Amino acid sequence: MKVLLSKGLLAAVLIGIGVGINATYDSYRGTGLSRVPELGPQRLEAADSQVSGTASNARAGVAGAAAERAEAAVVRPDAAALRPVAPGELLLYPTLAKGMRTPFDLWRYYGRGVSSFSSPILPMRFDQWLEFHRKQKPSLMRDVRAYMAERFDFSGKVLPDTEMSGGKGVMAGPVARLSSSVASYEALAELTPSEVRKRDLFPYKPLAHPLQTVAHMVFPETWIKAHPEHRRIDVDMDFPEAYLPEFPPPLFLTTHKELGDVANGREVTIDNYYEIFDGLLTPEQMEGLKELLRPSPTTWFNHTDHRVTELPSRGVACFDCHVNGHTNGAFELGPDSRPNMARLRTDTPTMRGNFNLMQLSSKRSIRSMDHFSEVEEYFDGDPGMQQAIGPRAVKREVTNRMGDFNALLDYPPAPKLDPLMRLVPEKSTEAELRGETLFHGKAQCAKCHYGPAFVDDYMHDLQVERFYVGRPEGPIKTFPLRGIKDSPPYLHDGRCPTLHDTVEFFNVVLQLHLTLQEKNDLVAYLLCL
Repeated sequence: MKVLLSKGLLAAVLIGIGVGINATYDSYRGTGLSRVPELGPQRLEAADSQVSGTASNARAGVAGAAAERAEAAVVRPDAAALRPVAPGELLLYPTLAKGMRTPFDLWRYYGRGVSSFSSPILPMRFDQWLEFHRKQKPSLMRDVRAYMAERFDFSGKVLPDTEMSGGKGVMAGPVARLSSSVASYEALAELTPSEVRKRDLFPYKPLAHPLQTVAHMVFPETWIKAHPEHRRIDVDMDFPEAYLPEFPPPLFLTTHKELGDVANGREVTIDNYYEIFDGLLTPEQMEGLKELLRPSPTTWFNHTDHRVTELPSRGVACFDCHVNGHTNGAFELGPDSRPNMARLRTDTPTMRGNFNLMQLSSKRSIRSMDHFSEVEEYFDGDPGMQQAIGPRAVKREVTNRMGDFNALLDYPPAPKLDPLMRLVPEKSTEAELRGETLFHGKAQCAKCHYGPAFVDDYMHDLQVERFYVGRPEGPIKTFPLRGIKDSPPYLHDGRCPTLHDTVEFFNVVLQLHLTLQEKNDLVAYLLCL
């Protein structure tokens, strides 16, 4: 009788915990906010201004009526009403559990996490985790699409007579939306940084991961259609397919330029790589390519319950994001920082031309292809997660071979450039030639983008926070411009969907005062690289 009573009591406790978790998540869902962590004595005096900003934060995480509900619901831990944030001040990161929604304006937040180390344990059973995201994902993605539509006009307009290397159209821009209080991009560029910041006019604020408490790789729909095992239960791609790289992209080798696209329009996989490359690569390079194509467990794509796929997953391969040695536009978070919400969203960069680069990571000094291949970022910079889920366990000589194959990936042809990377006048238009002059002159592009890859291999801090209230992002690696038309969207987080947006961004940030004609000429030149 006592045993039955004990079992009954234990069952009641477990049911109560489960109901409590569900109730907590259900009450949280749709607000995009959570409680703010309590502060130490040294910060209590400033707490009211630092943890507030209810209206703007709620609208960044939810849309329409949901924002109004969030405004009414947000309270401090002591239940006191929040007051508006003081101008220029940042907010403390909210305390959130895995899976909970995060504000879309995470650049406005700062602070430190509870710990640098994460856990392979979900906050609930996997069946509850699955059901939670089935409920949350539709409303989250509606709000994501609404937020992106507020920031960008994805009109679908294509540049005439312009294609990526594999034939996909290149999108026209700029598509970032301007405030109604500024007449044009040219008018915006005439304002001082402090005025742009004060009036909140900057259209190129950072992009956060739509669900940064989980984060990890988000693949585009074209990839998901070919690889449904990577469809996430919690979040989808937030960019339209038209504004992403082509799939599958061409693959060019430095050792066989006469062949053009060695893949012949196919996605290179572990099933077909031998057929495609046998007789073109050395055995050592073939081994490296095989390892780049071999899936392995990651933080959230794996065989355990700590995953974001409905079914257990074999994991992710290097070339699942860097498809054909290029990119499919998938995004992740850089592993460089903690807490998790301080990590920067990063688009997948192309691997083309890495043989000519000396900096191979966005914020850290990784100086060789071998080192780059050794760095295990599938576990978000947390070796403890490797131990719990299963490391790649690739030996140094194997990562060497991976690096050796990566070093064969070439840029696409640029028929208008001569051996010294200058335009051939007879092959170029007047607009392209004017753009080249601007590139090396008034636009100051060549100060950071020069040489055969159009990159200086340094990191630069653009101090973009001069133009909006936000946390400084610090130095970011310069991106090579060779073959740039094949790699949208631009900047490390994709906040510039088109080349036109990129030119507008730098025109404002560097205060170049380019005219509309000059900006169009500069884009015409960039399309030649």
